[in-house]
Amino acid sequence: MKDYIEERAVTLANYIIEKKTTVRDAALAFNISKSTVHKDITDRLWSINLSLAKEAKKILDENKANRHIRGGQATKDKYERKRRAC
Repeated sequence: MKDYIEERAVTLANYIIEKKTTVRDAALAFNISKSTVHKDITDRLWSINLSLAKEAKKILDENKANRHIRGGQATKDKYERKRRAC
């Protein structure tokens, strides 16, 4: 594997762990696609640094478990903004 890809995977994992961020937020921060972030964390990182991969995967699993709550809150906020605008 190319060195810069391994370095990117480790950097992404550290960012996700430090900020407890989502795949989408990490992709925006590093200006790469969500697919790339997901591939780096769930596939590539496991062969580079197992303990870091497990820690990052734990954060991603928490985010996945809570995404329905964030989605509901986003919808609620949308309609609150619409109601205030009227």
